[in-house]
Amino acid sequence: MMPLYLARNTQRAISALLAVFITVLAASAVMAEEQKTLKGVALVIGQSKYAHITPLPNPANDAREMSKLLTDLGFDGRAVTDRDAGKLSRDLERFVEDAEGADIAFLYYSGHGIEAGGDNYLVPVNADEASLGNAGVELVSLTAVVDKLKATVPVVIVLLDACRTNPFPATAQLKATPESPALPVTVSGLGAPRGAAVVENAAPATENLGTVIGYAAEPGRPALDGAEGGNSPYAAALLRHLSAMKGAELGSVMRMVTEEVYLSTETRQRPWVNESLRRLLYLGVAPDEPEGEDGLITGERRQLLLTIADLPSLERGQVETISKDKGVPISALYGVLSALGVKDMPKDPEALEKLLKMQAETIKRMMAERESLNVDDPEIKKLAEAAHRAIQQGAIATARQFLDDAVKRVEATAGAVDAAEEAVKNKRLADAAIYVRRAEAASLASDYLAAAKDYAKAFSLVEKWDEKLKWNYKNLEAEALNAQGDEKADNDALRQSIAAYEQLLSFIPNGEKNADWAKTRNNMGVAYLNLNERVCDRKLLEEAAQIFRGSLEVLTRQSDPVNWAAAQNNYANALIALGQRESNTFNLEAAVAAQRAVLEIRNRDKLPTEWADSQFNLGIALSALGGRESGDARLLEAVGAYRAAFVVIAREKDPLRWGNLQNSLGNTLSTLATRKNDMAMLKEAEKTLRLALEVRTRERVPLKWGNSLNGLSEVTYNIGQRSGTATTEMEEAAKGFRDALVEVTRERSAVNWATIQNNLASSLLVIGMRKQDVAMIEEAAVLFPGPIEVFKRDCSPQDWAMTRVNFGNAQQALGKIKDDPAKLTAAIALYNEAAEEFTRERDPITWAGVQAMLGSTLEALASRGGGLDMYKQSIAAKQASLSVYTKENSGLEWAEAQLNLGNSLAMVGNFEKGTESYDLALIAFNASMEVFTRDTNALKWGLAQNGIGDVYWGYGTRRQDRKAFEESITRFEMAKGALNQAGMASMAGLVDNKIKIISDTLAGMK
Repeated sequence: MMPLYLARNTQRAISALLAVFITVLAASAVMAEEQKTLKGVALVIGQSKYAHITPLPNPANDAREMSKLLTDLGFDGRAVTDRDAGKLSRDLERFVEDAEGADIAFLYYSGHGIEAGGDNYLVPVNADEASLGNAGVELVSLTAVVDKLKATVPVVIVLLDACRTNPFPATAQLKATPESPALPVTVSGLGAPRGAAVVENAAPATENLGTVIGYAAEPGRPALDGAEGGNSPYAAALLRHLSAMKGAELGSVMRMVTEEVYLSTETRQRPWVNESLRRLLYLGVAPDEPEGEDGLITGERRQLLLTIADLPSLERGQVETISKDKGVPISALYGVLSALGVKDMPKDPEALEKLLKMQAETIKRMMAERESLNVDDPEIKKLAEAAHRAIQQGAIATARQFLDDAVKRVEATAGAVDAAEEAVKNKRLADAAIYVRRAEAASLASDYLAAAKDYAKAFSLVEKWDEKLKWNYKNLEAEALNAQGDEKADNDALRQSIAAYEQLLSFIPNGEKNADWAKTRNNMGVAYLNLNERVCDRKLLEEAAQIFRGSLEVLTRQSDPVNWAAAQNNYANALIALGQRESNTFNLEAAVAAQRAVLEIRNRDKLPTEWADSQFNLGIALSALGGRESGDARLLEAVGAYRAAFVVIAREKDPLRWGNLQNSLGNTLSTLATRKNDMAMLKEAEKTLRLALEVRTRERVPLKWGNSLNGLSEVTYNIGQRSGTATTEMEEAAKGFRDALVEVTRERSAVNWATIQNNLASSLLVIGMRKQDVAMIEEAAVLFPGPIEVFKRDCSPQDWAMTRVNFGNAQQALGKIKDDPAKLTAAIALYNEAAEEFTRERDPITWAGVQAMLGSTLEALASRGGGLDMYKQSIAAKQASLSVYTKENSGLEWAEAQLNLGNSLAMVGNFEKGTESYDLALIAFNASMEVFTRDTNALKWGLAQNGIGDVYWGYGTRRQDRKAFEESITRFEMAKGALNQAGMASMAGLVDNKIKIISDTLAGMK
């Protein structure tokens, strides 16, 4: 068998009481259980002026503003600052007393805090290192305060902006009393509550509805103090979003605060909340919030924060990395995802990464162009500035609304600018800039068609006035259309993009091949590649390759090495795509050379990610090339390139790239292992592909999951090929192929579907042959025509030919099992068609496989009346396969060909007077047993012994040689035992009949 082909509400007056809605938590829609006015008390503490340890500039500011906000919210509160140990303890004792009879107690602390032995302590301003020796008196235990509050107050809220770096020496230790054991002080602020519970104490005297403790940063992590004279990031977020309590429950508000700090600190700090509330908590009265532009921005910002809170870590990691790499505000990049919506967000991480990188460039361009925006209308300028603030805050929809209003004003005033030519020019340029702003905002929301339309409008406004802007806007229109085509599978948009690039090229005077020409052609080539992925048109690939070659003539390695490397990389990818669809290896060789040249520019130390990507691409090219060659050198080079990329690409930092690398490595190891008949390497390939599947999951990337499952199932298939007559591994492989086809459908990915369908049919064919199950072989034969319909010779000749080989295998099997020469003849025709593409010069290994299958079919046809000449044709085909196959490069296939060659030679020997063919057959049978041992493959070993028995029988008959007859019986006995061991009782019976015949012959000899 051939190897598989891998293919805000009403205003209310503020009182000293707090209007609170406490709602029962339910699995269905949440309904108000009770609504009443409850009493809330608050204590706000700000510790800035530390005498002996690092002072903090902002806690006093934080405390002042937090106290005002809580008072506005209806709490009866007080604020204290810079308290020593005695005063701080008395403040907290008084607060506990004031809280008795209240419904909610709210404690906010800003200052130093430490943790030791699982207990958290607030640090007074007079504390020094000596205070650690009697912490129960010199510091203030937070746990003790919360225990007392919880015993008398239904709801306790404690917010701690105290996770700053430990102000004491790193080796400092703490004793609760001078006699207590010393405990190490953590290096970074407060820790999580002990035992994952906020408080553990005796049953409270009142019904306790729960406790919330919020930390400015994750436990054990330092928090930022903020710019001096302002607020800490945590306090700033609380001040901005606690007012949202009028419309959102406390949990949602705290999630807003968490994500606000995360964004405002550029991911350096993320708050943490430990909550045990048994009710949903809403604060119904709040101070006035911002109105007008800032109000709209804040409203969308809050929705964005809640959206971010629900994002999985993979998307967060991608946004964080791209934001840092591209130097754009992380809020704006998250706003892109929010504007896109969960439904339309790319599920494939590669597609999401591509989208985010493109949108990051749009954000970067908008930020850079802001200063050059020349608008003479104050209202339009105001709206444009508001849109800029909105995008920085991630409020993309609000930004679009502002720009819609700006465009309306542009259009309303357009008729008044025709008085003077210069005024017209300035007006048109200014108006075009507004259309461009709206287009950029549309792009951030992935509305690329709207963006392209606005860029086209901007182009029409500046076409007669400004050559540079004319070029720029047409280029942006082409880019938007390309994005629409690539992300939305819109072929018309891709063709429009190519047409826009062609128009752009016509702007270059006298057809000059300058840098603009090269970059434009390069972008157009990418559009051709994107279109080819949809329609599989070889001419598009050839055009793309030609375009990239032309770009390289201008973007030279000496004058512009970075852009040269990018163009060279694109060129190499085009060559790989071409080479994978050709029978010759010319373009694959060129792709390898091109990627090696890129790696001379992409230095690992300066451009690690790009370097690793080029190593990956080099591995792909080498693997494709190595698959065509009889030696292992290219495949081993590919493995080395993939493993080099792993030095940079780690699972923790970039799981998608890591998974893709594991997948490609596993597939290449599988090819190598199959050639070498190396079971240990097959197991390594299996392990590697399972690692890929841990990242390329069905839920996250269904198509990639399907392709990885296909690779894993192929490994299982190849293991099954070495299991003799057993079908366990083959059946497991067939199930894997069937599972993969649930996601990889013909409608979603026709080429990959055809590859997996082909593999499924091949596995069913092997199972059917081993079980002699005609129905299963016929099912396999029915499945092969589907891939044949997909793989067209003019688009993908290699795939076209391979499906014919596999379909020929099915026809051959049916011909043998049904004794049908017509099906054998059909198989020969299919093999001969495949051989038109799989020539020895272009793909020796596959050519050898085709010759082996052809020889086997000719032998079967010869035994059904084809005669001696057809047996000789069979021998010629098998010997041709063995001129390429070696024990080292294709162990199993070599041994199978030797076994089959022996069979044909033995048959020819029966026609001859001499023993030359018998002698050659004996050599072939013994060679096959160098691979097929009785322990590893009892069936094949037994067949070889049977063949040897036939040869000695022939010797005996020719020479009337008793010793030859006796050796024949010995070989048949070994064959019979092995065939019974393999579960082939009927074949063993036929061998037993031979033994009886020869025994009778011996008995008749004198």
